[in-house]
Amino acid sequence: MPQTATKRVEPAANVFSGVRTVQSPRIAVPRGLKLDARMKMDGLKMLGKLPAGSIPVAFFDPQYRGVLDKLSYGNEGKARGKRRCALKQMNAQTIAEFIKRIDAALIPGGHLFLWADKFHLCNGFREWFGGTGLDVVDLVNWDKGKIGMGYRTRRATEYCIVLQKQPRKAKGVWKIHNIPDTWREKAPGGNGHPHKKPVDLQGELIAAVSNEGDIVIDPAAGDFTVLEAAKLRGRHFIGCDLNG
Repeated sequence: MPQTATKRVEPAANVFSGVRTVQSPRIAVPRGLKLDARMKMDGLKMLGKLPAGSIPVAFFDPQYRGVLDKLSYGNEGKARGKRRCALKQMNAQTIAEFIKRIDAALIPGGHLFLWADKFHLCNGFREWFGGTGLDVVDLVNWDKGKIGMGYRTRRATEYCIVLQKQPRKAKGVWKIHNIPDTWREKAPGGNGHPHKKPVDLQGELIAAVSNEGDIVIDPAAGDFTVLEAAKLRGRHFIGCDLNG
């Protein structure tokens, strides 16, 4: 029988990469802003000072009260509920404006880590980033190790929605691939901000999508856990909160 030539099949290129090839531009700290400090400032004002296309990673924890208004738990005058109620609330239009300005500040392929609760995850949040270059690429469930509110099931989880600015890709951009999509970390204690977020998780996300020396931003920093996470990972931080 005549022999036929066999075509060699090349192995598929690995979609994973432990190297980040994206480089963020080095920028001078804009006038009126401070590096690696707790600033007392309106977050929209801070975002307006940042050069366009200059930041690789942002965090945003909106101070929404949708779940409280809809479910009326009646705990507004008690302990954590009282502190939560005292915070200045953001409506959907304000949240969308924050995200629009974050989008402008991010480099191409940059990431926004957006905190949300089950209420907004189930009822929808896409109106917050409509008209931007951002889209959802992943989700991390944070198991806080304690039980919160709920008429039926009790809330023990918060959600970190991962959004990426175009072009949306992981190879050469996201360099840590062993972060589980359910992250167990005890919620920070103390009597400070009622919405403290996990330092270790935020640190791992920062390390995954930035290089040492890059700037991380948080325009609604609360208890400044992102500042702590950035310092631990060798990144710089620009962020603020109305309460400083």
